[in-house]
Amino acid sequence: MRITDPIQTTGNLLSRRQFLKRTIAVSGIFAVPYIIPASALGKGGAVAPSERILMASIGAGGRGSSDLSWMIGEQDIQFIAVCEARKDRRDRAKNIVDEKYGNKDCVAYRDFREMYSERKDIDAVLIATGDRWHALLATLAMKAGKDVYCEKPGSMTIAEGQMLVATAKRYGRIFQTGTQRLSQANFVFAAEMARTGRLGKLHTLRAHTAGGSSYTSKTWLPAEPEPPKDEMDWDMWLGPCPWRPYNSRYTHGGWHGCYDFHTGCIGEWGSHTITQCLMAIPDHYNNVLEFEFPNNDSGSGLVISYPGDLKMILDATGWRGSCGNKVEGSEGWISVADGYERPEVSDLSLLKDFDKIVQDYMIANDRPMNHVRDFFNCVRNRRPTVSNPGMMHRSMSMVHAANICMWLKRNVKWDPVKQEFIGDPEANRLCSRAMREPWRA
Repeated sequence: MRITDPIQTTGNLLSRRQFLKRTIAVSGIFAVPYIIPASALGKGGAVAPSERILMASIGAGGRGSSDLSWMIGEQDIQFIAVCEARKDRRDRAKNIVDEKYGNKDCVAYRDFREMYSERKDIDAVLIATGDRWHALLATLAMKAGKDVYCEKPGSMTIAEGQMLVATAKRYGRIFQTGTQRLSQANFVFAAEMARTGRLGKLHTLRAHTAGGSSYTSKTWLPAEPEPPKDEMDWDMWLGPCPWRPYNSRYTHGGWHGCYDFHTGCIGEWGSHTITQCLMAIPDHYNNVLEFEFPNNDSGSGLVISYPGDLKMILDATGWRGSCGNKVEGSEGWISVADGYERPEVSDLSLLKDFDKIVQDYMIANDRPMNHVRDFFNCVRNRRPTVSNPGMMHRSMSMVHAANICMWLKRNVKWDPVKQEFIGDPEANRLCSRAMREPWRA
């Protein structure tokens, strides 16, 4: 998207679109008539090339392929490059793009550094790798002048979140985390009912976490022969994590549950659901939080206490679908999760203004019920996304603080203003991890 990228000519500034039209008009005097497709001029509902946001994707596993297919349906988007450490996935991503556009123009890369070096025309990047790469790749992309849509979780540590927030601010980049339920009607409705006082005085929020143990393993899988680099670039796959021998299980989802690669069962869904809860209480971002150890291995039942009588509870049970959250107040409660046709409520009368409340939110905040569309709109108008760096970091700081509470098996207090645990050097040492050379910002 080079709308503001002018071409200098005889002291005047011409947009690419104007330059194209003048060139066509002049060449028509001297040349045989040339038929230009309507799509090239933005006719017939198509978007002219000069108006399109040029995209690249990094990571093409299940979620990456899904996001790529979702984004590629937007009329003003054009993917021009894909990047993946695994050749089979790299080829698959290129095929998705080429099939969509009916050509072979998409370029596939193994190394994102080569992609940035060769394709200076990339406006924005989709990042959908494993957790370990998210914050660093997003930071490097923003430093390279790209806007970023990055899958959750937005960070592996509190320090990574701080790095990402600072980079987005310094370089003036647009960033959206893939917490897509912030752009879905049921979840927006639940938050708006809480924010507008329709549930009365709030006292409890419940954030759904995945089942299983919150303790991630620090053991390594046994070494296997490493594939040729073009088939699987193991060093690139590992990224900033400590070196370990290759094992094919890691590259087929086996990285889940590993300390170096994963935020655990709290981060797996909590990176969504804590964010959804925070949408309901926007005035509580700067309060000191106490995390109460639940005396179990899963983290279910961990209580996050705000000043006063408001609390958030991590809960692995109680929903009929995944990634649920529940808001409880003095005048009633609302619960929602994936697959709900409408939210569950304490009284059906709470649903009577559902459509109006969602519509009012969309108009007042200029937000579509489409998460990637919100990102692309913000790339154009340069306003913060609904899941912007600050929102990502606030919610992920709570995920990381909850994990640290579980690892230490005791209560901790987190100060979001000072960005530190209060009087707790042991907890503060767990706020960051070393990044392996050369993979650092």
